Amino acid sequence: MKAYLAELVGTFVLVMGGVGSAVLAGSHIGFMGVAFAFGLSLLAMVYAIGPISGCHVNPAVTLGLFLAGKFPASRIPGYWIAQILGALLAAAVIYVIACGNQDFSLAAGFGSDGYGDRSPDHYSMGAAFVSETVMTAFLVLTVLGATDDKAPVGFAGLAIGLVLTLIHLVSIPVDNTSVNPARSIGPALFAGTGAIEQLWLFIVAPLLGAAIAAGLYAALRTSETTITASEGMQALPTEQIERTMF
Repeated sequence: MKAYLAELVGTFVLVMGGVGSAVLAGSHIGFMGVAFAFGLSLLAMVYAIGPISGCHVNPAVTLGLFLAGKFPASRIPGYWIAQILGALLAAAVIYVIACGNQDFSLAAGFGSDGYGDRSPDHYSMGAAFVSETVMTAFLVLTVLGATDDKAPVGFAGLAIGLVLTLIHLVSIPVDNTSVNPARSIGPALFAGTGAIEQLWLFIVAPLLGAAIAAGLYAALRTSETTITASEGMQALPTEQIERTMF
């Protein structure tokens, strides 16, 4: 139960930090600022809840870890529900705060993802689908590799947080960047019909990207040992000893 709660909290923080920065501060910090907000939110959560739940905070990551043999199928529904609830709660809090500004309007998109007229730079549906698939594969492959038994233990958060920042720097102009169905579902339910009608792409493409990443990871890795994502995010033994001293 604690793992599910951790996923809810972690996804809440990711959406609050990332989407919240776009909705509440986007005009001040721009695309680059939003990209770093997403990356820093995930980096922080990797270290805060990684040892508890593995810090998936993303249905696509959960699927990728399952397909790679690092996560049991029985826990997928609970993780997905917790992630979506966390995103919805964050979107609700962002909405309440945003309503405190008299100029706020849901017509601006509320940080939701979209293509065509709803794309920041009016990219097509096909372009958005390819972008979401490739970028999610990039994210999930990084998660799988950074938590591999041969990876430097304790540093997964840096790689994962930085790659999410990079992904947003590349793809925000395309479709506001999803690579995370939960992140897309939360704001879309507030943004209205247009966002909901396009929501399918930001569920299907990231899950497809996760499957591709799992297949690529299986083809690339050579170790016979498989560890869980949460084990891969643990601190080094020397760091654990140091922490008990304070």
